[in-house]
Amino acid sequence: MKKNLLITGRPGVGKTTLAIKVSAVSGLIPRGFYTEEIRVARDRKGFKIKTFGGREGILAHVDYKGKPRVGKYGVDVESFETIAIHEIEDALRGSQIIVIDEIGKMELFSHRFKELVIKALDSPYPLFGVIKDHGDGFIQEIKARQDVRIFTLTIENRDSILQEVLDVLKDIVGQGKGVSGKIQAI
Repeated sequence: MKKNLLITGRPGVGKTTLAIKVSAVSGLIPRGFYTEEIRVARDRKGFKIKTFGGREGILAHVDYKGKPRVGKYGVDVESFETIAIHEIEDALRGSQIIVIDEIGKMELFSHRFKELVIKALDSPYPLFGVIKDHGDGFIQEIKARQDVRIFTLTIENRDSILQEVLDVLKDIVGQGKGVSGKIQAI
């Protein structure tokens, strides 16, 4: 059985919302991180990284002038690694589910992150994550793994995919081991 579940889809479709919702309602104790937009009024200024262990930092910001850059955002690889690497390493020491939001262009500037993604995929723990829709190299290698199941989130299926993911997680961890039953749609 494929124990690693990855969500992909177009920007703004609700991938991070789904990752947070799965983490909240699955009945499993998540370890890992998710991203959150930094907004000032209607303008997106950057992205924050937040862990399920309670830590947070800046992933990227328009005011960060360093390199590397993705579009108008300077990526703070050091801040990302300080937060994300520690959280994933803790998850690999024992967790019910590892959550990674996102395996994307900004995060992949960290070589240590890429190493830990592979370790998480190879670990005995289920991984639920968000992966960039399009990409080459590392992204395609992850998507092609035999132990990965990809769900493509769209506006049309986002109300039903939560339950589908929860049903698959239930099969992965076994009946009665913490994964909730029927859940309301997003």
